[in-house]
Amino acid sequence: MHIREMDFNDLDAVTKIEQELCECPWTRAIFEDCLQYYDCFVLEDKTDNKVIGYTVLSFVLDESHLLNLAVIKTHQRKGFGLKLVKHAMEFARAKKATVIFLEVRKNNIKAVNLYNKLGFNQIGTRKEYYLTKNGKEDALVLAAKL
Repeated sequence: MHIREMDFNDLDAVTKIEQELCECPWTRAIFEDCLQYYDCFVLEDKTDNKVIGYTVLSFVLDESHLLNLAVIKTHQRKGFGLKLVKHAMEFARAKKATVIFLEVRKNNIKAVNLYNKLGFNQIGTRKEYYLTKNGKEDALVLAAKL
C-alpha cells in the first residue's frame, strides 16, 4: 500500500467509495473541485493499483482541516485509516500547520477512537451537521496540535 496525490483518473474509484460508505455522499463534481483547491491523496494497493481510501485536506494560514477520509469496507479495521490520518498530519506539519481540525459523526465510535489514539481532542459540537436518511446528526469537532 502506498499514499500518493489524487488525480482526475482516481475520481471514479473515489466517488464509488464515497457512495458506498456515506448516507449523503460527496459528488464527483465536489471531488473535482477539491482537486483544484485542496490537497487530496489516495491510498492505493500496489499489487493491483486499486484505490482503497482517500483524504482531502484544506489549509488556511497555520491551520489544516481534514475535510474527508474514507477506507473501503473490505479494508477497514486493518490500520489503513490510521495510516491515512497519520499521513494527513505529517503533510500538514510539513506545510507548517500547527493544528489540524476535523468533524466526525458523534455516533461513529470507531473513528472517534482512532482520532483519540492520534491525539485529537473534542473542542466542540456542530449540531445537526451531517445529513442522514432520517434527518440530521451532530458532529464532534476535534483538533490535534501538530
